[in-house]
Amino acid sequence: MTDLNRRSLLTGTVALAASGAVAVSPAAQAHASEAPAGGRTPKDAVTVLPGDPRYEALVVGNNARWVGRPEAVRLVSSTEQVVRAVQEAVDGGKRLSVRGGGHCYADFVFNPAVQLVIDTTPMHAVYFDERRRAFVVEAGATLLQAYEELYKNWGVTIPGGRCYSVGAGGHVTGGGYGFLSRRHGLTIDHLYAVEVVVVGADGRARSVVATREPDDPHRDLWWAHTGAGGGNFGVVTRFWFRTPGAQGTDPAGLLVRPPREVLVNAAALPWSGLDLANFTALVRNYGRWHERNSDPDSPYATLCSFLTLCHQSNGTVSLLTQIDGTLPNAERLLADYLAELTDGGRITVAPLSRPAGEDRAMPELFTPRRLPWLTATKYLGSNNSALANPTLRGTHKSVYLRQGFTDEQIAALHRHLTRTDHHNPTSTVSLLSYGGRINSVRPEETASVQRDSKFKALFQSLWPDEAADEANISWTREIYHDVFASTGGYPVPGTQTDGCYINYADTDITDPALNRSGVPWYSLYYGANYPRLQQVKAAYDPRGVFRHPQSITPARRPAP
Repeated sequence: MTDLNRRSLLTGTVALAASGAVAVSPAAQAHASEAPAGGRTPKDAVTVLPGDPRYEALVVGNNARWVGRPEAVRLVSSTEQVVRAVQEAVDGGKRLSVRGGGHCYADFVFNPAVQLVIDTTPMHAVYFDERRRAFVVEAGATLLQAYEELYKNWGVTIPGGRCYSVGAGGHVTGGGYGFLSRRHGLTIDHLYAVEVVVVGADGRARSVVATREPDDPHRDLWWAHTGAGGGNFGVVTRFWFRTPGAQGTDPAGLLVRPPREVLVNAAALPWSGLDLANFTALVRNYGRWHERNSDPDSPYATLCSFLTLCHQSNGTVSLLTQIDGTLPNAERLLADYLAELTDGGRITVAPLSRPAGEDRAMPELFTPRRLPWLTATKYLGSNNSALANPTLRGTHKSVYLRQGFTDEQIAALHRHLTRTDHHNPTSTVSLLSYGGRINSVRPEETASVQRDSKFKALFQSLWPDEAADEANISWTREIYHDVFASTGGYPVPGTQTDGCYINYADTDITDPALNRSGVPWYSLYYGANYPRLQQVKAAYDPRGVFRHPQSITPARRPAP
């Protein structure tokens, strides 16, 4: 998720033929010529079947709760291979899903209905396309691969998530945000084009490149990939990035340039000093600060801060903050922010000398430290204990917040975080900076409809074994439903909240017994943009080939 980023990958379901070669469309052949020199374009994808030693590792993602038993896993390294695999699926009448980085929180990729998994991780090239004056990031590239290639070669980046191993395929299609987003917007605010393998009404698979150009006949397909999540319209193979308004042909001037250095601080706020009064002050201060400092032109536009409220069994709450270190008053801005959050010294602050939530110990950052941007990105992105443990199981829920939590909601947070009948140091509620330049885009301009929130929250538990499933799923449901009890257990769009984040997919959101808000899941994710997304679905996936447990349904055709 992110931030803490989290984690969603491109997913989809379609049908698969057991065998047979398929002619590649002229469009796919044309796009193949754009591959970088030395690119990988082998004739056939690598197929892994049950019984192969590789199989077990390829049928589970970052959340070990979801394990598939597909007939085959197809590792693809070119658009042509994706077209063939999708066509075979359609011809064979079998269900398909697509794996990118493997960070999907829900069972969109690995579920009993899936018979073929297309694994795009071999498609990880990052290069500059001179013809489109844009940077290509293939769908299987991880965020860290994209950051390193873009920055080392051209000094640019995309304002993406924190977690290093999240795949571009799902991160981008869900909107994508991270440390630089308050200054530069969402990842998709810099998306120029996307290549997608779709299936027409005739049942033929083909690749389509859709751009944001006003006269592009496929512009709606581009728009749908700016926040509607993966697995809804086709298989994404490539993204092109160029910042809107960028001019010229020099690649170094066509995308976001990160700060040369950043100022980073990590602190622990021990639970021993967080009685209800101090806890309330801390959470209230975080919300009020973001309400006042989320204008795109705020002097704090480059500050991003994650406040992780760990269960009391962890022993501490953590606060991780980064700000542009090239600002002449960076130290003062950071110090003032930290003082305001800790209420001028009432709340105990100490080095983060033990793991907190997903973060490992970072005592060396207690005194704010200047680091080169790429160094800080690699350090903070990989300093995540959950990413290093692929055996963990998890459950997740989210909210966009236009205003801070009320005192009643804060009391509910405190009550569940201090429960003695639950003991899990990685049960957390993480508050994540948002707003800034993100909110300078109108809700209808992209599929990411939530464009006036000030911060987000991620409710989650992580645990190592199936025996603890019920305890952790129940705790996460209970704290979330209690916090949003006044709106049926979910954060309905209104004065304070604005629904949920599709990249933090929630397996409960479609269940009316758990989502008692009366607001359907698609409105919580997509708001007023959902009808248009349904129209795009009907246009580009008229056969309903690409689907998963929370996929967009096509608009109904009017009766003749």
